[in-house]
Amino acid sequence: MKLLEHQAKRLLSEFGLVFTEPLLASSAADAGQAAAKLAVPVVVKAQTPAGGRGKAGAVKFAENAAEAEHAASQLIGTELRGHLISCVSLEPRVAFSRELYGGVAWDARAKLPVALLGLSGGMDVEESAADKVFRRWFDPWTGLSAWQARELAVEAGLNGKSIPALGTMLERLAGAFLALDAVVAEINPIVETEAGEWIGLDARIEIEDDAMFRQKQRLAVLGELPSFSSGRAATPLELEAQRIDAMDYRGVAGRVVEFDGDLALLIGGGGASLTIFDSIRRHGGQPANYCEIGGNPTAEKIAALTALLLGKAGTQKLAVIMNVVNNTRADVIADGVLTGLRKAGRNPADVLTVFRVPGSWENEAGALLAKVGVKALGREVSLDAAARLAVERSNGHAA
Repeated sequence: MKLLEHQAKRLLSEFGLVFTEPLLASSAADAGQAAAKLAVPVVVKAQTPAGGRGKAGAVKFAENAAEAEHAASQLIGTELRGHLISCVSLEPRVAFSRELYGGVAWDARAKLPVALLGLSGGMDVEESAADKVFRRWFDPWTGLSAWQARELAVEAGLNGKSIPALGTMLERLAGAFLALDAVVAEINPIVETEAGEWIGLDARIEIEDDAMFRQKQRLAVLGELPSFSSGRAATPLELEAQRIDAMDYRGVAGRVVEFDGDLALLIGGGGASLTIFDSIRRHGGQPANYCEIGGNPTAEKIAALTALLLGKAGTQKLAVIMNVVNNTRADVIADGVLTGLRKAGRNPADVLTVFRVPGSWENEAGALLAKVGVKALGREVSLDAAARLAVERSNGHAA
């Protein structure tokens, strides 16, 4: 989940990090009043999880309340990369002598978190030369120590009071990253003010979706949250799928992204869901959704999700395709799917194009399906072949 800027700032402030303080406005009139209250030149920033706000014109400068009101009117109600801008933040413009980039992320190759310090913050930091971004990997059990953070600042060429100041910021940012179960935590830019202080002007946090249950208390005070890592607002179907997944802690059955097609998908198995989804598309299928199921979800969750997906207008068929399962019972999946089909008022033999869930309890799953006229596929049928067959049967080209 990607948080809005003002939410990220509020969370990171709890860890001792210092930022310009935003005033929020949900209308142009509110923005004008906020600017008048600040009584200084301001920055008007669209609150959206989408990146690249500066290049997209979603960050504007205003010298007075009238200009701030006009800037807000140009932003509120518009869309940026599929996300509706419903509010803006207003902050005093800060004069600074230099700007840096600070961040913490997971390095999948090293399997460790890594602290980042860039010598050019602001827009296009991702395109900065590699020799201008300095890195320090650290143990997630112990965190980034003060001496490691200061060494990183020295390596980046900082000196004097900047070394302990930036070291402390990075140490605290790394602590927040770990405590918040973050995938990414950034302050960009970090600026040195004319008074010689280092503060953050912008912040970004993305929290691991699977760890959201641990962050409920912290997130409860932030107001309405973006619903997906993509940053766009969740559809009603996606929100209901989230509710279904949350109704029982066992297994995953509700991580859904909605699409415009007519073939509902229940897919998963050790990362195979993306492979299956791509195969469906490659063979000409039009998925109604992407999803992941696994970890032995209950039959009740599978039934509720099946009924939800088939209740979507225009959805004609269903394909259930998973890799070989070990910790998931194929018969539980089959039982849930059949129950869901009955709830949706659908005939399994007419709607269920493919059921391929080989592995634990697959014979029992096959027996359940045979009773309703559906033949289960085994591991002798590849994922790609199952996807092709699902598309053909969805289109009426195969029996």
